[in-house]
Amino acid sequence: MNRDRTAFLFDLDGTLVDSVYQHVLAWKEALDREGIELSVWRIHRKIGMSGGLFTQILLRETGIEITEDRVARLRRWHAEAYARRAEAGGVRPLPGARELLAWLTDAGLPWAIATSGRMQTAAHNLEALGVDPARVPVVTRDDVRHAKPDPDLFVTAAARLGVDIQHALVLGDSIWDMLAAQRCRALGVGLLSGGYGQEELERAGAFRVYEDPADLLRHIDEVAARS
Repeated sequence: MNRDRTAFLFDLDGTLVDSVYQHVLAWKEALDREGIELSVWRIHRKIGMSGGLFTQILLRETGIEITEDRVARLRRWHAEAYARRAEAGGVRPLPGARELLAWLTDAGLPWAIATSGRMQTAAHNLEALGVDPARVPVVTRDDVRHAKPDPDLFVTAAARLGVDIQHALVLGDSIWDMLAAQRCRALGVGLLSGGYGQEELERAGAFRVYEDPADLLRHIDEVAARS
């Protein structure tokens, strides 16, 4: 009996690229520049959702007035701070990330990348990973109306691959990825490489959790269906 091949829809930061804490520090720098005091751990808990939603939630939690100018300013300062860290060599692929993508390509299994970041910041990560968005489907915040925890990014990525979202795996490091997967009825696979714990990811809907891309590749037959 023929089976549909599993499509892999990857988050980027903390899933394929070791960049979560660089984003956290970049947001911290932007918030400090705006005169907003917020602990680093509180920032980390929001990484993975869209930048716009992220800033609005943080500003609401601090009781500071939310204005379009302030949100745009924070987003611009974050992008600048993150770019400096990336260009200084602070952003690298996670262990096994390149090997995992190469294995999927060789096996004929479709894959795409769907990130809440905008291409302005995602470009640094894609370059570090060796992924050419002209050859691989890459969906960013620029391409959808709503980002995680809404499912739009992953639904769009599946559409670009020409696959049914219900035959896809969503692979991510945050609870926002797992919530988005549930909302589009895809199976969620969690990775610990972004700083969330196994129980958190499982409670958010992950049916399997691995340490990082290298660990996932070692257990690839647990999740990959090949026709």
